[in-house]
Amino acid sequence: MRIYQRQIPHINMEKQYKYNLQKGSSKSICPECNKKTFVRYVDSITGECLPSQFGRCDRESKCGYHNKPAFEKDQDLKPYKVFTPKPKPQPITPIPLEVLAGTLTDYNKNVFIQNLLGRVAFPFEPCDIESVISLYYLGTVASFGGAVAFPFIDIKNNIRAIQVKQFDETNHTTKTSFLHSILKYQYSQRGDSLPDWLPAYELNDLKVSCLFGEHILSKYPLNPVALVEAPKSAIYGTLYFGQPNVPERFIWIAVYNLSSLNVDKCKALKGREVVLFPDLSQDGKAFDLWNSKLHELHTIKGARFTISDLLESKASEAERLSGCDIADYLICKDWRLFRDSEKREVEPHQAKPKQYARARE
Repeated sequence: MRIYQRQIPHINMEKQYKYNLQKGSSKSICPECNKKTFVRYVDSITGECLPSQFGRCDRESKCGYHNKPAFEKDQDLKPYKVFTPKPKPQPITPIPLEVLAGTLTDYNKNVFIQNLLGRVAFPFEPCDIESVISLYYLGTVASFGGAVAFPFIDIKNNIRAIQVKQFDETNHTTKTSFLHSILKYQYSQRGDSLPDWLPAYELNDLKVSCLFGEHILSKYPLNPVALVEAPKSAIYGTLYFGQPNVPERFIWIAVYNLSSLNVDKCKALKGREVVLFPDLSQDGKAFDLWNSKLHELHTIKGARFTISDLLESKASEAERLSGCDIADYLICKDWRLFRDSEKREVEPHQAKPKQYARARE
């Protein structure tokens, strides 16, 4: 595997703040939604956490709690600018292939997969499930409550992160972690020393540093791309609209979460037709946020980005309040109605990408 490097200027002017959001994968209980998705503010000098009410919930569209330290408004604590030398960029340490390979088993214990085979309203064919597992390298972490593993593999086949999600029998998320954190805990519990790759991997500034499904792009260079927030939505999109072995079909790819959409992460989409499908949110703030990113995304060479208002135009108020996504919209419908067929006339939004992605730029 080749190591990914990004060129960064040695000298740059950046803002420094008295208080910053805590780095790393550590999360606390959100005071608003009571989910373990809360990133606390820390004192950038002492490294100590501020009181528990100060922080931001990662569930941006479903919760949106963000309480900045009030004392930032004090005159002596305002952001200040200084010239500081940038450290040399460090190569990203990927997760070894054998670690991913260790998850590619135990699908009979995988709650997410078993739901799709038998517990959804319109169960999928085993061959379709096998195909989507192979396409995205979905795995199982049986020791984590039969969780599914979503690997983030870049276009050069470097494994940047492996997100681990527990689902209930309705395929709604109950717990989220990352495989490197789970493995570190397990090694610690057994009293074993960590493998060499793990401490090096933890030094990466950003763990989820590529798109979910990015590795598929090199295999299908002509296909348009449907860009969603979460890996689950990408999986559902592929199951409903089919594998990208036909050039007109979407490659369904996910950014990770609402705030993860940015130019650096989307550079792998150069030369593509890309349709954004943001989740629903109260007052449409998720749609507005992604819509505001279009100008920046258009700087990517040869790429054309549009945004679909499919969900915004069809959603009820209850669906907005609960932050439904395209996966919630699709799973209530029979997937057979979305597959290619010459024997029927499909609805406009079920045919080619450009026909059902209403663009707002």
